[in-house]
Amino acid sequence: MKNTLKYLLFLGLAGGLMWYVFKDIPFNDLLDTFRQADYTWVLVSVLLAVVAHWSRAVRWCMLLEPMGYRPSVFNATLAVWIGYFANFIVPRMGEVTRCGSLQRTDGVPFEKSFGTVVAERVFDVLTLLVLIGLNFLLEFDRLSGFFMDFFGGKLNGSGTEKSSGSWLPWVLLGIAVGLLCLVLVVVFNKNLRNKLLQNPLAQKIANFAKGLLDGLLSIRRLRSPALFIFHTVLIWTMYYFMSYVLFFSIPETSGLSMLAGLTILVVGAIGNSAPTQGGIGAYHVLVGNVVILYGLSQKAGITLATFIHGTQMITMLTLGGLAFLVTLFIQKREVKSQKTVVSSQ
Repeated sequence: MKNTLKYLLFLGLAGGLMWYVFKDIPFNDLLDTFRQADYTWVLVSVLLAVVAHWSRAVRWCMLLEPMGYRPSVFNATLAVWIGYFANFIVPRMGEVTRCGSLQRTDGVPFEKSFGTVVAERVFDVLTLLVLIGLNFLLEFDRLSGFFMDFFGGKLNGSGTEKSSGSWLPWVLLGIAVGLLCLVLVVVFNKNLRNKLLQNPLAQKIANFAKGLLDGLLSIRRLRSPALFIFHTVLIWTMYYFMSYVLFFSIPETSGLSMLAGLTILVVGAIGNSAPTQGGIGAYHVLVGNVVILYGLSQKAGITLATFIHGTQMITMLTLGGLAFLVTLFIQKREVKSQKTVVSSQ
C-alpha cells in the first residue's frame, strides 16, 4: 500500500505539472510543429544516446573490475538501458533494476554493483556541479539579470525597475560567505562538530558528504583513472549534443546558441532528477521557461522542451524494452545450456 501510494503521488505530481505547462497551449499547435520537424536530427540524437550509454556501461565495468568482476560491456549496456526504462515506470527504480539485470546475466552480486552505481552517481553529481558553475560563469549577465528581475519583481511588487533587484548579488554573496565560515568553524571545532552530529539532520548531511568523498576517492583504485575521467567527459558531452542537435529539428529554435544548449542541459538535468517518472513535468516547466532568456516565447520553449523530452523518452523506452527482451533471451540461453550439461551427465 505504501509503495502504491508513493507511485500514485509521483504520478499525480507529474500529471499536475503537465497540466500546468499545457493549460494555455493548444494541443493542435504542438502536433503541427511536430509534423513539420526535421527528424533527421532525431536520428542523430539517438545515435549520440547510444554512444553515451555505451560509455556509461564501460565506465561502470571499470568500477567493478577492482572487485574482481568483469562483466560483458554489451550486457552492462543492456542493463543501463533497462535502468532508464525502469525510471520511466517507477521513479528511482533504475539503479536497482540495472543491478538486478547484471546479476542475472553476469552473476555480479547485487550489493557490489549497487555500491559502484552509488560511486558513479557521485561523479555525475560533481560533473553537474561543475557544469552549473561553468554555465553561471559564461552566462552571468543573462542568468543574474533574469533572477534579479524575477526576485526583485516578486519581493518589491514590480519588475519594471532593474535597480530594485540590485541588492540580490550582495545577499547571495553574504549567504555564501556565511555558509563558508560556518563550515570552517564546524570542521576545526571538534566539540561543536560532535554536538551537531547528534542531530539527525546533521548526521544525514554528514553521511551524504562522506559518501561523496568516498565515491570521489574510489577512482584511486581504478586501473586507469584517466580513462574513467575520459568516459565521464564523453558521457556528458553526448548528453549535451543529444539535446543541442534537436534545436535544428524545429525552425523556430534552430537559431539557439551553444550556450543556450549548455543552459538547457543543466536545467534539464535538474528537472530530470525530480521525483516523477523520467522527470516528466519538472523538465517541461524548467526548460520551457528558461529558454525565454534566449529570446523565445514561452510557447516555443515548452514546444522545444516537449520535443526534446518526448523524443528522448521514446528512445529510452524503445531501447530499454528491446534490452529487456534481449536480456531474457540471454538468460534463457544460459539456463538451457546448463540444463543440457546436467542431462548429459
